Amino acid sequence: MEILSPQNTRVKEWAGLQEKKHRDKSGKYIVEGIHLVQEALMAAAEVEILAFDVDKGMPAELKPLLQSVQGMEVIGVSAAVIGKVSSTNTPQPVFAVIRKERKGVETILAQQGSLVVVLDGVQDPGNVGTIIRSADAAGADGVILGHGCADLYNPKTIRSTMGSLFHLPVAEANLGQVLPQARERGTLLVSTSLAGTDSCYTHDFRGSQWLLIGSEGQGISPQTAALVDKSIIIPMPGRAESLNAAMAATVLLFEAMRQREFNK
Repeated sequence: MEILSPQNTRVKEWAGLQEKKHRDKSGKYIVEGIHLVQEALMAAAEVEILAFDVDKGMPAELKPLLQSVQGMEVIGVSAAVIGKVSSTNTPQPVFAVIRKERKGVETILAQQGSLVVVLDGVQDPGNVGTIIRSADAAGADGVILGHGCADLYNPKTIRSTMGSLFHLPVAEANLGQVLPQARERGTLLVSTSLAGTDSCYTHDFRGSQWLLIGSEGQGISPQTAALVDKSIIIPMPGRAESLNAAMAATVLLFEAMRQREFNK
């Protein structure tokens, strides 16, 4: 099947997925580019539509994966269609429409002895995506996005994950509900604070721990702070005032990984 006109009704629907309200209503989102589409297919995400530039042909990297996906519609489209649907100035030759995950936060809560990153009001999509990527790299068990965070399915967030979105559970949740549930199951809730007594290098990261990361300006909200078990500090002997949310999360994640994987 081919769709060549940007005025086609389906093309308008796909283009609408660049906006959060349409993603929320339809329960779908878009990923663009060979690498992200490849990651989605390899992770068995619910890919509904795979659209490729009909003049350039199906990318060679994707051809071996096409047989493994059931019920996926493959559509050849024009460069004009891709241009209308894309969120970038230099559109990629392929995109996919994917159904949102339904597993949610229960998958993360069910894990024993887990290392999880919890974001509270991290508004920058690049930071949210980078934190998901760092969590994946450090072998964390999941990422939870609380209220006020950039939308997980924002195109910039997705691009910043570099495919890590498909490698570990990532869920959006009400922190006021989920953090007490985690504590009841024996999880230690840890945040960073300039008033922290322990440094991230003296704190023991072993066992079930959720690392709370707040916004660049305000940190975690007072409501979330009230649920925290322990605040730790990232030592900074240099002259920089602070680290951004993604950098701070990455420092904590890799120190946690070092202790949990290499100091057994």
